[in-house]
Amino acid sequence: MRGAPNRTGTARGIALVPYTLAIALTRLSSYFLPTLKEPPSDAEAISHVLMVRAGLVRQLGAGMWSFLPAGWRVHRRVEQVIREEMDRIGALESLFPVLQPAELWQRTGRYDIPELFKLKDRSERPLVLALTHEEAITFHISREVRSYRDLPLMLYHFQIKERDEARPRAGILRTREFIMKDAYSFDRDDEGLEHSYQLNIRAYDRIFDRCGLRWYRVESDVGMMGGAGAHEYMAPCAAGENDVALSDAGYAANVEVAKGAPPDPNFPPPLDAPEPVETPNARTIEEVSQLLGVDPAVLIKALPVVGEDGVLRLALVRGDDRLNEIKLRKSLGQDFRPAADDEITAAFGAPPGFIGPVDVDVEVIADSCLERGTYTAGANRAGHHLRGVQPGRDFRATFADIRAVRDGDVCPLGGVIAIEPAIEVGNIFKLGTRYSEPLGARYLDEDGREQTIVMGSYGIGPARIAAAAVEQYADEQGISWPRAIAPFDVHLVALGKSGSAELEYADRLYDSLTGAGAEVLYDDRPISPGEKFVEAELLGCPLRVVAGKRTLELDRLEVQVRRGREPRDIPLEDAAGTLIELLDQLP
Repeated sequence: MRGAPNRTGTARGIALVPYTLAIALTRLSSYFLPTLKEPPSDAEAISHVLMVRAGLVRQLGAGMWSFLPAGWRVHRRVEQVIREEMDRIGALESLFPVLQPAELWQRTGRYDIPELFKLKDRSERPLVLALTHEEAITFHISREVRSYRDLPLMLYHFQIKERDEARPRAGILRTREFIMKDAYSFDRDDEGLEHSYQLNIRAYDRIFDRCGLRWYRVESDVGMMGGAGAHEYMAPCAAGENDVALSDAGYAANVEVAKGAPPDPNFPPPLDAPEPVETPNARTIEEVSQLLGVDPAVLIKALPVVGEDGVLRLALVRGDDRLNEIKLRKSLGQDFRPAADDEITAAFGAPPGFIGPVDVDVEVIADSCLERGTYTAGANRAGHHLRGVQPGRDFRATFADIRAVRDGDVCPLGGVIAIEPAIEVGNIFKLGTRYSEPLGARYLDEDGREQTIVMGSYGIGPARIAAAAVEQYADEQGISWPRAIAPFDVHLVALGKSGSAELEYADRLYDSLTGAGAEVLYDDRPISPGEKFVEAELLGCPLRVVAGKRTLELDRLEVQVRRGREPRDIPLEDAAGTLIELLDQLP
C-alpha cells in the first residue's frame, strides 16, 4: 500500500489535523443497523450485496439510495480525508446550488446533454439540476474577479449531483443522485493551470493512499467536460464499469484513449493489383475468413459513418480489431452515427458486408496499423471481395489511431498491455477556457489588457471510494474496511448477562476506548454469540474485540484483526492502550 494513515491522519510521515467523528454512544441495542442474512435478488456487484446486507444503505428507487447511520459514517470519514487534503493545497471550501438557471448551461452548450435533468418553475422559467458545477462557479468568478492580483484561486465543495442515468446499476456505483467533491482552479495562463493541476494530483494521490485503495492514475478522454487534457483515478476491481490498459512498462490509460500496437500478422504475398474473389453470402469478418482461409487480421473491416455535417465517411480497422468510437469522434472533430443500409448502398453500389475503400468517392479514415501490409477488402460489389489490397497504392486515406486496444498490444513505452476492469473514483480536467470564455470570466493583466481566465476541474466521489474499498478487500464473511474510512475502529462484542462481571468489564473497556479517541461500536444486545460474530465480520470494522467470561478467567482479551481474520489476544492490563497501538498499525 502506498501509505496508510494512523488515527490522527498521519500519512507518509506528515502530521495532519486529526480526523474523527464526534464521539457518541453507539450501543447496538439502540442503534439502527438493519442487517440481512440474504443478499438482494438484483445485486451483482460485491459492494451492492455487502453494503445492503451490512445495513449501510437502502434503495429508494432506481438509482436512488439512502445512507443509513453506519453507511453515512463511512461517507463522512471519506469526506473528511478529502477535505483535509484539499485544505492543505490552499483550496477554499464553499457551497453552490444544485438548482440552477438553464441559461448558464445554454451559454456553455451543455443544456442538451441527455443526462441533465431539466424542469421549469411556476413562472415557466427553465431550470436544471446540476450534474457538475462549472457553470455556477464560473458565473460567480466572472462577476467577482477583475484583476490578475485576484488569481490564482481554487474553490471546492461537497454537493449533491443529479444525473438522469439511463441504466443505474451496481448499488451506489452508478446512481441518479450522489454527492461529489468538486474543485475548480482559476489561473492567469496555462503555466498557472499546470501548477494547479499538479497540486491536485499530489492531493489526490494522498487522498487515495489515505483511504487505503489500490489505484492507478490514467490518461482519459475529456468527454462532455471538454478541455485540453484529463486523467482519471481508477480502483481496480471486478465490478468496475471502466477498462484500464496497463503495461509492465508502467503505462496506464483508460481504454477510451489508450494507444497500443498489435502484433503484425502473417501477410499474404503482395500482388501487382487487387484481384476480385467470389465470396457469396460471406458478409462478416468471420465468414470471409473461413471461406478464404485467411487470418481475420489480414482483412479490412469497413465501417461507414455519417457525421453531424451530413457527410458519409468510411472508417477502416483491421478485421481482428474493434473501432474505438471516442477516438474516431476526436479524429473527425464531430459526432457521428452508423450509416443506414440505404445510405451504404447509394454510396458504394453494394450492400453492407461487401464494401471497401478501393475506387470509392468518399473520405476514408483508416487506423494507423493499416498503413503497412497486404489485405483483403470488400469489392463494392455484392458477393465479391478484393485480395491483394495495399493501402496507399490502391486507396488513399487519412491514417489515425482509431482502434480499441487489446490484451497483448505493445504500449508506447514498449511494454505488453493487459486490460483490467476498474471503478473510476476521481477525475481531473484541464478545462482551459472551455467555460470561462462563454461565461465571460476575464481579468486585466499587469498591462491593463483583458485576458480569459484558465480553469481546471477536479472531482471525487466519496461513495465510489467506499464501494471500491468494499470491492477490493471483502472476503467470504463480509466487508473488511481500511482503517481510515471504516464506520467504526473497534467492534466490541460483549458476551454476558445484564449485571454480570464480564458485561461490567465490557462497559469499562468501551469507556476507556472512546476516551482514548477510538470510534467503538458496542454490541450489548441479548442475542447469541454466533449472531454477534457473524454481524461483526459482515460489517468489517478493523478490530473485533470480545469481552466474555473467558476474558476474566484467563486475564486475556480476545481480538481479531478483520483483514485476514487474524486472531490475537492481549492482557487485560491497559487493554485500551494496547488496542489503540494495534489500531495505529493497521492499514
